[in-house]
Order: sequence, then C-alpha cells, then structure tokens
Amino acid sequence: MSGPAIDASVLLAIILKEPGWQQFEDRIETGIASAVNIGEVMSRLTDLGGPETRLTALLSEAKLTVIPHDLEQALEAGRLRALTRHAGLSLGDRACLALALVRGVPVLTADRAWAALAEPIGVEVELVS
Repeated sequence: MSGPAIDASVLLAIILKEPGWQQFEDRIETGIASAVNIGEVMSRLTDLGGPETRLTALLSEAKLTVIPHDLEQALEAGRLRALTRHAGLSLGDRACLALALVRGVPVLTADRAWAALAEPIGVEVELVS
C-alpha cells in the first residue's frame, strides 16, 4: 500500500515554507498526488508570480508519486460534489479525495474543513497544522 494522498495545501506549505512546513516534508516521501493537484499547485505558484522551479525540484527530490487522473477518479470526484458543495471544495480538492478513495489510502491536508467531511465521504483525513 502506498502512503497518503497529498493535498495541494501540503505541497504549497512546503514550497512556500509556511509555518510548520517541516512537519510534513517527510510525509510526502511515501505519498501519492493526483496530477490534478500538481496542476493546482503550479497554478497557484503562477498566480504568485513565483517559485515554479521549486515545485519541479520538490517533485524530483521527493519520492512522491504523481498519479494520472483517470476515468474512475474523475467519476468519483464528480460524485463527491454533492457531499462537498456546502464546504466549497474545488475540483482539485475532490480529485485528491477521489484518489484516496480509489486507492484506499488516507488524505494528508492542511485544510481544516476536510475533517468534517471524512465520515460522510468515507475517507480518513489527516490534518497537519
């Protein structure tokens, strides 16, 4: 079994050196990330006019496995819309959750809103602070 599905919030925290980023740097070593979330991170870095090369460096240094977003995950992400609409989750958020559901792994995120969604969705959510 692989490690947790890594949310974009975790990758951004590491790249941008947000407070506490060191606590999850090691956690991504065995993790998986949806290619959708990698696109989400790159989009955010582009918006910041910033360190796009830090994402590519992180991906080459870490043992994080990037998983293509396939039909099964796409359908699951669509189904999750009804359960997550009230929390305002993006397609990228739902892609991460769908990957976790399909692969049977927990999700690692810094997004506190996901904790309340864990039970209704049926996925384990690990929050990092």
